[in-house]
Amino acid sequence: MPVISVENLRKRFNLEAGFFARFGRFVHAVNGISFSIGNNETYGLAGESGCGKTTTARLLVRMYESDGGIIRYRDSTDIRALSGKALKDYREKVKYIFQDPARSLNPRMTIYDVLVSGYRASSRFPGERQAREEAVRILVETGLSPDDLGKRPSEFSGGQRQRISIARGLLMRPELLICDEVVSALDVSIQGQILNLLLDIREKRDLSFLFIAHDLRVACYFCDRIGVMYRGELMEEAPAADLYREARHPYTRLLFSSVSGNKVESLPIRPAPASGENDAPAPRCPFAPRCVLAEERCFEERPEFGEVAPGHRVRCFRVEREG
Repeated sequence: MPVISVENLRKRFNLEAGFFARFGRFVHAVNGISFSIGNNETYGLAGESGCGKTTTARLLVRMYESDGGIIRYRDSTDIRALSGKALKDYREKVKYIFQDPARSLNPRMTIYDVLVSGYRASSRFPGERQAREEAVRILVETGLSPDDLGKRPSEFSGGQRQRISIARGLLMRPELLICDEVVSALDVSIQGQILNLLLDIREKRDLSFLFIAHDLRVACYFCDRIGVMYRGELMEEAPAADLYREARHPYTRLLFSSVSGNKVESLPIRPAPASGENDAPAPRCPFAPRCVLAEERCFEERPEFGEVAPGHRVRCFRVEREG
């Protein structure tokens, strides 16, 4: 039974903002994606900035409300229907770690208050004394010192602040941790430390992860399975090892070819269309305007998300024909 499953999830935003903005033109940020995350599994969502990865993650914790689709937690009721205590209980089990800890940690709070402010409002809060003991243990587990509890976020480096964000997410013993570009703003050496920390935490705590990344190399190192997104849709999904060895979709190959040292054959690419040119989903492959391999059919029909090997799905007519 999956920890969380998503079916045909959709979200659109009005193209213009402000009180006097016109209504009627939309950006379809998430356009009918489906995936699931199993117990103790790390599922990655990868793609360029603006492809819908973060919007998808925020829909899972209802920071945004979806326009359609189903989100089920352990095969229970659609979480979009939860409210009150039921929604609060769900959010205690699914925690979100933001990309930029400098903005997600309140600079006026001590680290202890950063860690336990949400804990105090939860049904699991054991009292200040035990909460402080748990905060000390979680800081040590994430590579920090008990003496850091009285400090403030500004006294730490970027990598240390990210460790504090991870500690805050772990304090209520969640079952699913959503990591939104948690290493993208860090130096390469610090990235490795944070990724190895998360791997250790996953093994010790039997956690599941949704890992958001734009770097496919990092995603392949950390994840069990990866879904590659483009313009709100999944273009390819496969076990990480298979994707690294044999990326099939032209867009996935483009992402791999941009990583230095990768041996994936590079494809020429057309410029991305302007943001207003693809506001509404068109009955075509969303990548067709940029793909040099695109055929007439690619501009007239939307390819299915079909399986080309066990656990390996691709949305591409050319891949379907080649088998």
